[in-house]
Amino acid sequence: MAKTRITNEKVTDFFIGKLLDLASIKFTPNSSSIIEIQDALKSASKKGNGKAGFPDFVGKSKDFILVIEDKAELDKQVYYQDDEKKSLSMDAHAIINYAENGALHYANEIIQKTGFKKVFAFGCSGDEKHHVIKPLFVDEHGYKMLKEVENFENFSEQNIEKYYREQVLGETPPETLALEEVLKKSAELHEALRNYGQLGDSEKPLVVSAILLALQEPSFSLDALTGDTIKTDGQKIFDALSTYMVRVEVRPETKKEQVLSQFNIIKDRTLLNQVDERLKNKDSELGKTPLKYFTEFLSKNILSTVVANSTEDVLGRFYGEFIRYSGGDGQTLGVVLTPSHITELFCDLIDLKPTDIVFDPCCGTGGFLIAAMHKMLEKAKPEEREIIKKDRIHGIEIREDMFSIATTNMILRGDGKSNLIKDDFLKQDVKKLRQFNLSVGFINPPYSQSKGKDTAHLSEIHFIKHILDSLADGGRCVVIVPQSTMVGKTKEDKLVKKRILQDHTLEGVITLNKETFYGVGTNPCIAIFTAHKPHSTKKYCKFINYEDDGFIIRKHVGLIETERAKERKAHLINCWLHDAPAESKFMVKTTIDADDEWLHSFYYFNDEIPKDEDFEKTIADYLTFEFSMIAQGRGYLFENTL
Repeated sequence: MAKTRITNEKVTDFFIGKLLDLASIKFTPNSSSIIEIQDALKSASKKGNGKAGFPDFVGKSKDFILVIEDKAELDKQVYYQDDEKKSLSMDAHAIINYAENGALHYANEIIQKTGFKKVFAFGCSGDEKHHVIKPLFVDEHGYKMLKEVENFENFSEQNIEKYYREQVLGETPPETLALEEVLKKSAELHEALRNYGQLGDSEKPLVVSAILLALQEPSFSLDALTGDTIKTDGQKIFDALSTYMVRVEVRPETKKEQVLSQFNIIKDRTLLNQVDERLKNKDSELGKTPLKYFTEFLSKNILSTVVANSTEDVLGRFYGEFIRYSGGDGQTLGVVLTPSHITELFCDLIDLKPTDIVFDPCCGTGGFLIAAMHKMLEKAKPEEREIIKKDRIHGIEIREDMFSIATTNMILRGDGKSNLIKDDFLKQDVKKLRQFNLSVGFINPPYSQSKGKDTAHLSEIHFIKHILDSLADGGRCVVIVPQSTMVGKTKEDKLVKKRILQDHTLEGVITLNKETFYGVGTNPCIAIFTAHKPHSTKKYCKFINYEDDGFIIRKHVGLIETERAKERKAHLINCWLHDAPAESKFMVKTTIDADDEWLHSFYYFNDEIPKDEDFEKTIADYLTFEFSMIAQGRGYLFENTL
């Protein structure tokens, strides 16, 4: 039995060592390469006899020491001192036999005997498929129990400081503060656009987009906005943005004209171009036009954030916030804009390459296209960059305002040449679209547009089939839709599911955090397909429960990323792309039928091996029930009637 346990612990050691390597953490097994720590451990025996004792691994990341203890059995993870499980027992029995207790013991030894005062102690148990990795932060003041992790991604040199500040110290991440500031400014801007411009919900993002484009034009000056009644401020802004679109070579000409027609409001709306005496600087008695006020506000507070080289769709954020402030959520129009962490995840799930040709037929404000372009340019050779912008980004948007915002978004990111068109995707000829050899399809289709027989063709599953039909052979397609889409809302939808499998392959479905579309009330999932490859009945699909994605709700902000999100995403990608094993509560691999509900919850089964105490408890519960029934005169229930 002892030999088996040692063999099993070697399996655990190998698994943990592999995870440390994946996080690029330098470590030493059963020893330490740091002389001071090595000397301290020479008298750190778990038995407390002053002899040598060494944890399974000692590592270092930045100024932090990592101490890791492994146990083969999951029931040897931790031994608590109290029923509330708030305190670990530190007697010899617990230290010797339990992973977390042993790790805490070694951490305390290092803190007491060396100059290293910040230690992450990990108790690890199980194997690659069924395991627990639980960190504790230890310093001179004691220890803090932290949430379980799937890997050591958060403890790499790149991430450990942020993890420490957020999870240990409870600080708000700078990114969250920056987002809070952007949202605060968007609230201020919303009020100003309403109060001084009397602009409608759909008009506000257009005015913002037009001004941001004008601010990019080198010949444009804020000082030129004088409130002149002949050549108005609006005309000057319109001329500047028109010049900038020529300067950056926006193509084709029809796209430029379509966008400019949406921006006519800048020069045509009288109220925007009249001097408002309420809008005065502290050092001036003169008022200014609402347009000048908006332009000053955007130049000072927003411009640098929008044009930053990141995947964040700030204009899309504004659009969503303007809708929310106005008391709506966009659902009446099917408008559910995709968060940036999801657009980035799409790119990672298919390992997007610079050579791919990306297509988003419901591109909204351009979130997927921004993320795809960013990822492709990040991986591209210098000579590929212009080709990517010119030939490898394609989008369709039916709504005029969103089309203009998407185009603005791409121009502000340095791309006026992407192939965006304003049209109805469902009316596009599949054969013509296939001529573009589209290798990747991303889509967040309009939600809940199918209301009856007349609009049955507008259900989400029809959009999925149409984009799959439009892609090149072997094209990879990623969609985000309500979970009900994977069930089949109607008989018609269920038939479309069957037709999809006749021509295309379902690779798998990922169930997402219920708050992904915060405030909208949609429970979403991601589905991944391969186009024009009929689904084999022997194909094993992956169904993943990714509801615990490391994102939380923050009051007045919405969904924000915590440092836990990094290790959660790393685990997801490792399972999805590299077929890492996982417990069935996270991932199930199975064959499917068209009539199935294509969701993790449908295929889930509990593959955890019952512990002895679980068996004993079940028997005890049964015997208690039987005794109770006999005591009540119902012993006949247990008589053998055979």
